[in-house]
Amino acid sequence: MKTVIKNISELIQVEETTKKWVAGSDMAQLQTIKDAFVEMEGGIITAFGSMDEWSGIDNWNNTEIIDADDGMVFPSYCDSHTHLVFAASRENEFVDRIKGLSYEEIAKKGGGILNSALKLQNTSEEELLAGALQRANEIMMMGTGAVEIKSGYGLTVNDELKMLRVIKKLKEISPLTIKATFLGAHALPQEYKGNKEAYMDLVINEMLPQVREEGLAEYIDIFCEDGYFDLADTERLLAAASQYNLIPKTHVNQFNIIGGVQASVKYGALSVDHLEVMNDADIEALQETDCMPTLLPSCSFFLGIPYGPARKMIQAGLPVALASDYNPGSTPSGNMNFVASLGCIQLKMTPEEVINATTINTAYALGASDELGSIAIGKKANLFITKPMPSYAYLPYAFGHNQIETIIVNGKIQNK
Repeated sequence: MKTVIKNISELIQVEETTKKWVAGSDMAQLQTIKDAFVEMEGGIITAFGSMDEWSGIDNWNNTEIIDADDGMVFPSYCDSHTHLVFAASRENEFVDRIKGLSYEEIAKKGGGILNSALKLQNTSEEELLAGALQRANEIMMMGTGAVEIKSGYGLTVNDELKMLRVIKKLKEISPLTIKATFLGAHALPQEYKGNKEAYMDLVINEMLPQVREEGLAEYIDIFCEDGYFDLADTERLLAAASQYNLIPKTHVNQFNIIGGVQASVKYGALSVDHLEVMNDADIEALQETDCMPTLLPSCSFFLGIPYGPARKMIQAGLPVALASDYNPGSTPSGNMNFVASLGCIQLKMTPEEVINATTINTAYALGASDELGSIAIGKKANLFITKPMPSYAYLPYAFGHNQIETIIVNGKIQNK
């Protein structure tokens, strides 16, 4: 079955020749076609162009026509950093922060990641899958077509594997493109307090081999931060993970600069994520590498912490990606439209830069730039049709309003 979307007022992020990412001053460029069409077949984009170039319908019996009715068409968002599998919300900690406690203070009294871990350890695989599927469907309805999901709320061998098996099952039943990341080194369990080396032994010697044996993850992550895992822990884990061909996508520079960027680059990281605090040495370490700097502005918004220096990184010639960090503690939202708005409002990125940062650059940070992130022949037909808008800048401008009319993932309408 061929599907044709016609009467598109503007087709956004088109590529005749695909590229892995957009960096530096090029992020301000965005290729579009006005008064356009796009064709899909077998879940793949097969043609696009201006309506003047459209040849029409050869076989009406095997063609579905979608009239965009002067709406715009964007490639679906790619969300390259989430913790979408969790057992319960943490709004009590939200109230604690309102009363003046910091994220670190909440963690020290047993909240934060350890709170989520305790709840997840007492939740069945079936319950976790049901909750994760609901969240996956919710983000899909807000325009996301691909998502990375981390473990990290298990913190025991059985529970980390349980999380990753849930992600594996989610891949089988959700239309979203899903990538899995093993984050066993997310926080130190209470029973290992004062004996971090023993927990690192558990992660490396027991968890890692089973993760690889069952094929449960493409990527490896660690929370490289004061009070969590230090630089030596990070280097030790990434070196071990390289033996299992797990590629790093790391949490670094959220609160402090301790060398996590350099360590991640050393071990071939696909992305370094958070980056709320950065110095010149960190930026220099990322230049001339294949590592995608990924900012998580919804986390900064929710915690009231600094926003990453997007402008400084772009001016230094780096690519920048924006992801949601969807999780129950510091970012209880997977809405990439809001992420895009924050990119403009708080990070001072232009609409063109934000669109690049949430599509083609996050597709790269997912390890999927060859099949996602732009409107290009041969890529997956993951896209959304908007309501009529005066310009594509209206999408991040009109924060809090849903401009998306039709969701298409793998060439199929998902919100009929």
